[in-house]
Amino acid sequence: MRKHLALLACAAVVAAAPAAQARHHYRHHHYRTCAAERRHRANTGTVIGAVGGGLLGNAVSGHGGKLGGTLIGAGAGAVVGHQIGKHSVRC
Repeated sequence: MRKHLALLACAAVVAAAPAAQARHHYRHHHYRTCAAERRHRANTGTVIGAVGGGLLGNAVSGHGGKLGGTLIGAGAGAVVGHQIGKHSVRC
């Protein structure tokens, strides 16, 4: 019984070592990954904003100006989505 408990304790220590190393790695490279995360969220916000803005622009535009409403809405949505995504990360 003691042998099994000792084996389990050793396994727990070995399993915890990579987690501790990962925490140290995260703290050490936090600022570099923060910039990458900010860039990723800004790009995602741009795409989501462009799609949403295009759909909204198409919905509110008149029958003759669907293309123009879609393009203006997509452009405005992309700019707004980019700014929201970029500023949603706290470093």
